[in-house]
Amino acid sequence: MKSDSLNIFKDSKSQSHIVITQGEATIKKLPDQAWLSISTETRDPKADTARRKNAENMALIQKALQNIGLPVNATKTTSFSLSPEIEWKNGRGIMKGYIVQNQIEIRIDDVNQLSDVIDRVNSTQNTSIRISGLRFSLKDKQIVEAEALKLAVKMALVRSRAIAEGAERSVGEILRIEESGLVDIHREVPFLMRSVAAKGNDVAETPITIGDVEIKAKVTLTVELR
Repeated sequence: MKSDSLNIFKDSKSQSHIVITQGEATIKKLPDQAWLSISTETRDPKADTARRKNAENMALIQKALQNIGLPVNATKTTSFSLSPEIEWKNGRGIMKGYIVQNQIEIRIDDVNQLSDVIDRVNSTQNTSIRISGLRFSLKDKQIVEAEALKLAVKMALVRSRAIAEGAERSVGEILRIEESGLVDIHREVPFLMRSVAAKGNDVAETPITIGDVEIKAKVTLTVELR
């Protein structure tokens, strides 16, 4: 926690001296929630066939997620596109077919399931799958943000009192408290996909390293100097 601005001056309205300080606080917690983006891509000479195949593949992915215990409302579609695939030769576009892309975002409320989710999705065949956007968060983020704000205000008060004591004065009424910003630092983690082992039926799980989630709060405090 720190302050990066200290001021003492006279308030033109009340004709009393005031102190303005800034207080910061950071709370670090292990995440208990993860978010993951999964997209499928299907190509076919016919638009309707590409769309149908992509829908079937996405249905298989969602079924695999439900089989490991993820609720239906933990998955939402974030983008869908159907576009022509054109190959350019000698300045001329040749129509090859159509590309369908479908992206969903998954909420994982038990981070211990994360590796299993990634591996189950990656085991789905017959389509091109991209897994990205892995980030961590907190289920009780609002509670943690409120706690960070309380600590930031306390720090600003401590610095105000230190300034007053240094001037052989005391702190009076709190005139204003302004929230300067709340920052939620999500952890985005790169990872490598692993599939079924070459020999045997054992599955090598995808290793995931989970770091802290940081919640930062900053306030500006104005108090009367007596």
